[in-house]
Amino acid sequence: MEFLQHHRRGTYTHLLVNCQLNGHLADVNEQAEALFFQLVEQMKEAEGVTEELKAADQMRWVGLMNNIAACAREIVYNEVVYR
Repeated sequence: MEFLQHHRRGTYTHLLVNCQLNGHLADVNEQAEALFFQLVEQMKEAEGVTEELKAADQMRWVGLMNNIAACAREIVYNEVVYR
């Protein structure tokens, strides 16, 4: 919502006046979550991050998962949130 308020004022005002802001934010959130989880799964597969790795080397698994989540989050921001 802050992004709309500060960077897309016209869109924010239009959605607010027409009582569509909450619906729009819910749609964006749903799209963002779906894309995030899809990207995480794809990146895990591409990087070979498995449950076996988690059991064998938890610290490495956590590091890889943190990197994957950060990359996926950045993509989601650029593709869904900040468009």
